[in-house]
Amino acid sequence: MINFWEEDKFHDECGVFGVYAPGRQVARLAFFGLYALQHRGQESAGIATCDGRSAYSHKGMGLVAQVFNEENLRPLQGHLAIGQNRYSTTGSSHLRNAQPYLIETIYGPLGVAHNGNLTNALHLRHQLLKRGVGLSSTSDSEVITQMLAAPADVWAQPLLNGDEQDRWVARLRAFMQVAEGAYSLTLMTREAIYAVRDPLGLRPLCLGQLEDGGYVVASETCALHTIGAEFRREVQPGEILRLDQDGVTSFHGADIERRALCIFEYVYFARPDSLFEGQSIHDVRQQLGRQLAREAPANADIVVGVPDSATPAAIGFSLESGLPYTEGLTKNRYIGRTFIQPDDQLRKEGVRIKYNPLTANLAGKRVVMIDDSIVRGNTAGPLVQLLRDGGAKEVHVRVSSPPVRHPCFMGIDMATKQQLIAHQLDVEGIRRRIGADSLAYLSLEGMETAVRSTITQPAGHCNACFSGQYPIPIPPWLFSDERDQEKVIFEDMWG
Repeated sequence: MINFWEEDKFHDECGVFGVYAPGRQVARLAFFGLYALQHRGQESAGIATCDGRSAYSHKGMGLVAQVFNEENLRPLQGHLAIGQNRYSTTGSSHLRNAQPYLIETIYGPLGVAHNGNLTNALHLRHQLLKRGVGLSSTSDSEVITQMLAAPADVWAQPLLNGDEQDRWVARLRAFMQVAEGAYSLTLMTREAIYAVRDPLGLRPLCLGQLEDGGYVVASETCALHTIGAEFRREVQPGEILRLDQDGVTSFHGADIERRALCIFEYVYFARPDSLFEGQSIHDVRQQLGRQLAREAPANADIVVGVPDSATPAAIGFSLESGLPYTEGLTKNRYIGRTFIQPDDQLRKEGVRIKYNPLTANLAGKRVVMIDDSIVRGNTAGPLVQLLRDGGAKEVHVRVSSPPVRHPCFMGIDMATKQQLIAHQLDVEGIRRRIGADSLAYLSLEGMETAVRSTITQPAGHCNACFSGQYPIPIPPWLFSDERDQEKVIFEDMWG
């Protein structure tokens, strides 16, 4: 399956899911959980289950509904399950990199699903290869799986408290001592489901409870609601949770130095009906739009949003500015990922294939077009032209986040600096490039103010893609434009 029209957005690496539910068809729960998390990954999907003795799995390339059917769900027996939707960040788009990873260990099966990206993955990979561990993929998630299969003292001094003798907690703690970067993990063993979140909390993870007493962990609360689970709380940064016959047990995994949830989760990644840090994503996006209207008003007649992710911000801009909100673009939600290769002319018409202008709403109007971000700048121009073709007299572009000038290495499908339009051009240069009558972005301070507007609990955010201030040290080679090429990898590994 290919993406014939590359949308001008970042892609979060994946969504993860885990469930402990005796007496339930956990594979079906996992299927619908992943279905709700489809927006977090559309390259591959997989589910692994365990009945306390044996483990079963199925995974494939494509959307959840394309990978799974009645025939391949039926053999996934047991009361334990984990699942994952994937975009490729570390590791290419190939079936061998699809998750969950499932291996046999001396203590039985171990399944791992990972959301995030380890910035020291090459170093850890090298350590595994030196120990004689064979690797079959290029994914840092397989590195995590193989590290957890080894005794804890291979990697670090185990940190057991008192009489805690959970071998998997010991291994997870040892892993957390040496891992750098972003990881929200769901693990499946013969006895339990584990949920793990890195000490910065870069990627989200939450806990829910089923009506019959089972427990669920997922990247977003929207997955809990889909399967009838009640949201309990977020998994805390540096925390390890175990879900088993004793309920939910929390363990200290690593110390928290600061909190740094990716702020782009609020801007674009998360589904609008999810909750982070006690806040509704939809409400925060409206606040981003309101703040944008205060900072960058426009002399216009109507406000339209680029569907669907910018709609809440467009509504907020409308409410704050007093300009009426209306639909200016309709979106074909089934275009964008297909098995059928388009010809060159269709490629050129990519934006027109995905969007149509509503001429009755646009004709003769001065339009404010709200978008949540401009990354590469390859669709903003065609969208502006589409509005003009639909009859708009003027098109003023407003963006509900700051200019994206820096790459991310913590679990986002992020371009290099050379591919980021805001790294190459100033705001006026971008305006000329996309053909807008005016262009303005939300300020970094305004974005942070909007995101924090209703938070009532400890919080902190990573804004590195906007500010260039990374919450962890980044290996210099990762900034190379050739960072995906083998010569860079081997030079880093072997000197």
